[in-house]
Order: sequence, then C-alpha cells, then structure tokens
Amino acid sequence: MSIYDIAWISAIIALVYSLIQIFLLLKVDPGTAKMKEIANAVRIGADAFLKREYTVLLPIGIALTILIYFLVSPIAAEGFVVGALFSALAGYIGMNTTVRTSSRVANIAKKGMGPALSLAFRGGSVMGFSVAGLALLALSIFVFIYNNLILQQPALIAGLGFGASLIAMFMRVGGGIYTKAADLGADIVGKVEVGIPEDDPRNPAVIADNVGDNVGDCAGMGADVYESYVVIGIAAIILGVLAVQLSGNSLIASLSYNLIFFPLLIGASGIISSIIASFIVNSKLGNKLQPMRVLDLAFIVAAILAILINFFLTYSLFPSNIALSIFVSTILGVIVVVLIERIVDYFTSYNYGPTKFVAEASRTSAATNFLAGFSVGLSSTAPAAVLIVAAIIISYFLGYNSTGSYIFGVYSTAIATMAMLSLTAMIISIDSFGPITDNANGIVEMSGLGEDVRVVTDKLDAIGNTVKATTKGFAIASAALSALALFQAFQSEVMVRASQIPRYLQAYPNGSIQYILSDPRVLVGLLIGGLLPFFFSSFLINAVGKTAYKLVLEVRRQFQEIPGILNGAAKPDYGRCISMVTSASLKELIAPGLLAILTPLIVGFILGPISLGGLLIGSVVSGVFLALLMANAGAAWDNAKKYIELGNLGGKGSDVHKAAVMGDTVGDPFKDTAGPSLNSLIKVLNTISIVFLGVIMVYALLI
Repeated sequence: MSIYDIAWISAIIALVYSLIQIFLLLKVDPGTAKMKEIANAVRIGADAFLKREYTVLLPIGIALTILIYFLVSPIAAEGFVVGALFSALAGYIGMNTTVRTSSRVANIAKKGMGPALSLAFRGGSVMGFSVAGLALLALSIFVFIYNNLILQQPALIAGLGFGASLIAMFMRVGGGIYTKAADLGADIVGKVEVGIPEDDPRNPAVIADNVGDNVGDCAGMGADVYESYVVIGIAAIILGVLAVQLSGNSLIASLSYNLIFFPLLIGASGIISSIIASFIVNSKLGNKLQPMRVLDLAFIVAAILAILINFFLTYSLFPSNIALSIFVSTILGVIVVVLIERIVDYFTSYNYGPTKFVAEASRTSAATNFLAGFSVGLSSTAPAAVLIVAAIIISYFLGYNSTGSYIFGVYSTAIATMAMLSLTAMIISIDSFGPITDNANGIVEMSGLGEDVRVVTDKLDAIGNTVKATTKGFAIASAALSALALFQAFQSEVMVRASQIPRYLQAYPNGSIQYILSDPRVLVGLLIGGLLPFFFSSFLINAVGKTAYKLVLEVRRQFQEIPGILNGAAKPDYGRCISMVTSASLKELIAPGLLAILTPLIVGFILGPISLGGLLIGSVVSGVFLALLMANAGAAWDNAKKYIELGNLGGKGSDVHKAAVMGDTVGDPFKDTAGPSLNSLIKVLNTISIVFLGVIMVYALLI
C-alpha cells in the first residue's frame, strides 16, 4: 500500500462512520405517537419532493450524457454520470437521516441540553461524512483508474465536476424555491394575518414548511458542498498536470503523480481529523459547555489536527522548499474557513451590532427594516472580499516563489481552497444540525410538549440558524476560490488546445491567446457573465413569489372553508399544501436551469473561447458578491426578527415584530434560494465550459 491509498481508504472510513451513526441514531426513541405522526408526514413529503425532482432531472441528465459521450469522450461522460449520481445520493442520504432525527431530538430534549445537542449533531454528521466520503471517493475512483490518461488530457476529469455541479444547482434551485415558498406561505397567513405561532399545527402550511427545511437546507446544502469539494479537487488536479506541462521545470515534472494525488490526501486529512474531533460533542466535556462552544471546539480541534496531518503529508511528498509553500497554503485555507465564518457571524448574529441595527430599524416600519437589512448585506461583502483577495495573493506567491512558475502559483491557490473544503465533514455536520433542531422545535410545538422542552429546542434552533448562515458564507467563499482556480485551468486548456488547431495557430502566431480588457470579445463576455447572476436570481426570486402566492391562497381557503381549524375541531389538509408547493417549485426550476446550461454553450459556439473566458470571470466577480449580499442580508433580517422575539423592542406580536416578520419574508428567498444557488451557477458555468471546450474551439464562429 502506498501513501496515495490513504485517500480512498479515508473515503470508505467516512461512509462507514456515517452508517454507524445511522445505526446508533435509529436506536433512539422517536417519541410519542403524535411526534412520530408529524415526523412521518415530513419524511413522506421530503421523499416525494426528491423523487419527483429526480424524475425531472433524469431526462436532462441522459441527454447531456449522450452529448458528452459523442462530442467529448466516453470517459468524460462516465465522469458526468458518477458526479451526478453521487451528488444526488449525498443529498438523499443526508435528508433521509435528518427527517428521522428531528423527532428523536425533540423527545430526548426532555433530558436536557447535552443529550439533545449530541443527538442533533449525530444526525448532522451522517450528512457531513456522507458528503465528504462520496466526494473523495468519486475523485479517488477517477484519479486511481485514469491517472496516466489525466496526465495527458487533464480536462477529461472535468466531466465529474459538471455532473456534480448540475445536480447541485438543480437541488439548490428546486429545494430553495420549495422551502422559501412554503415558509412565506406559512408566515404570511399564519403569523401575520391570523396571528398564530410559527409551528402551530393549525397552520395548513406548517408541514410543507418543515419539509422545505430538509429539501433546501439539507439536501440542497449537501449537494452544494459536495459539488464544491469535487470541483476544487478537479481544479487542483488539472492545475497540477498543467504545471507539469507548462512550467518547463524538471523538478515539477518529476512530481507529477504527487501533484495530482495530493489534493485527495488533503481531503483524507480532513476526514480523519473530523472523525476524531466529532467525539468531543458526545463527550462529558461537551455536555458541560455551552452548545455553541462545543461545536466551535470540535471545529477548532478538527482544523488543528488537519494541519498536523497535512504537515506530515507535504513533507512526505515534496522537497523541503516546495513542501513549505504547500504546507503554508493548507494552513491558509483553514484560516480562511475560520475567518469567513467569523465575518458572517458578525454580520448575521443578533449578538452583534449589524443585526441589532436591523431590529432597531423595525421600530419605524417594514420599509426601514428592509433598507437596514439591505445595507448590512451590502457592507458585509467588503471584509469577505478583502479575505478572498488576501488568500489568492498569499497562496499564489507562496507557490510562485518556491518554483518560479506562475501555474504552480495558481496550483498553490487551489491547494489552499482544497484545505478549506477538507473540513467539509465537520462543517456540514454542524450545518445540518440547523434544520434538525428547527424541525425538532416545530415538533415540540405541534405535539404539545412542555415549556421546559421548548426552552431547550429554542436555544438549539437559534444556534442552528447561526451555523446555517456561516456555512453559506463558507460555501460562497469556496465557490469564489474554486471558480478562479477553474478559470486558470480553462485559460491554460485554451492555450494548450490552440497549439493543436491550425486556425488558432494562424490567428495567433505567437501561440498565446490573451484575455485583455481592450479586446471587445473579452468585454462582451464580461458583460454577459456579470449580468447572468442577476438575471438568474430574478427567475428564482420570482419563482418563490409565484409559488408562495399559490400557497397563500390555499391556506386562506382552508381557513375560510374549514372554520374548525382555528379552534382545533378540524384538521388542516397538509397534503394538499405539500403537493401544491412541490409541483410549482419543480416547474419553476426548468427555466433557470436551462439558462445556466445554454448560456456558456451559446456564447462559446458563437463568440468563441475568448468571450467565453470573459463570461466566466464576469460571473465570478458579480456572482460572489451578489451571493454574499443576499445570504447575509437575509440572515440579518431573520435574526433581527428572532432578537425581537426574545422579548426585545416589544417582543412577539408588537408592531416592531410585525415589521421584522415582513423583513424576514423578504430575506428568506435571498438567503435560502437565490444566494446559495449562485454558488452552483458559477461552478456549472466553469465546468460545462471546460467539458465542451474542445468542441467549442473547433466549431466556434469567432475565435
């Protein structure tokens, strides 16, 4: 066994660890008959949504597989299928477990905070380790089987990333539309018009709302981060091969296998360290600390252990001067995770000034609440931008200074990003804790458990909202760095392919295709790419509005035509609401999906690779900051409402609270639909461009 085998072995260990957590979880009592009934309704609704979504995606996936098989290569098509299947599987496993965990957390909360926290984290860890394990396994399969071919044609592996990106985008879009339409429908009629609590069983949309938490925040987030993991692994592998091909450095050439396997080993270090750190949450120490401190401690321990393992790996695979630069890049990636989460926490938690400012603005009206939340979202982009820029500059010059090769500098940036994603198992375990505790809180309310239990689940739910917001920031930052690494891979692939195509050799005698701002083709691409995230988001926000409108009418109808609902004499028709939101959200995801798939192909085949490159960089620049704006503004609106609900500024039912609820309804599609979906859009654009690049360069009308 070689050191390379650590990668696939760690992937298997992660999946086995997930299975063990499922086994332990299912042994826990799910509660009373009423609790099981509610949990079962949520599970059936979530299963129905995903099955119908996969039915919609299947013909699209088959058509693209055939196109890639005949236009690109059978290996790229194989990668597309594996990437897509594992992405769908990651989302499904995690979602199926979280819906079974919520009632168990609600029931065990009777015993106190420690047991409830431990069980919620256990449920989340199934998603976390499934995502990391499946992503690393997919990468390992391809690199171990096709490593010699990848060293000659690195773009072949991009099919794996395209499959992962496409499914993640559709799951993000479909799940995001569902979850926020259901949330809005439940809030507008239930909380605002009728004045009943958020998780009141009398609300016909309440089960649909709980289903949405799972298909959006669990299945959607799982597929999103799985995709980021796979995509940055692919970018690092491609850049490692290009460093061998383009640097002209004999030392780099001698390290070819180490360069393509090292990203996988970084992933392995993250899995091993996360498994060790996860035991902290279930320990006696974990039961003594405050819940947020327990989760933070587990994450910090995982990060430190990953750094130590990476030190051993880098110095085992590389000469000391290169090993130092690569090792520092891995440390940088871990630091970026910590800092991006701190930045997002500052702008979105009600413990700090920005969200309190939004809550204070609610004293005047909903309009001032909207303006305050939007301004917080805008300002939150600045420190994130500084952090991303610093990470790019530092990691690039670490690699460049150690070898004198610009492409190795970009490889170093990809390694820093891979180090970020290596902690996926722990990050998603903590993130999935959010929807579990949210649903558990709802089950406590709907099943009529005591106020002492509600105190426990309320606190866990508040922590869950914080970790969900910080994970979105992590996903957005990783999308930015992944896309920039992919663009460098795209640009280098263009140059390599141009040297093999006669018409490019005639048009560019020096053999270099450059992306310069004075070239109108680049400017056109930049403008189209810059526009695309805005236009894409318009589809999603409009879809949430249209779907929520249908649900609002249905909830109003049930209240009017079944008058016994409010006094508890009659039961709402939950199933009709679930079916309505499912059908509408799946119908709405087709248009934005086609926009993401067709735009780069149309631009590439008509305007050529130079405009396509401009499109890719334009989409990153506008998409990352638009995503940060929407995700952070939405979370600030949400937590401003929760701050008021704690009894501040008049508390629940006050005019201030009503204004904050309106702000939250605006922020919901921002933070849980459009904002997170932009991560996947950016990566779909990059991966589809690399997959079809060879065909585009041959048949493009303009070059």
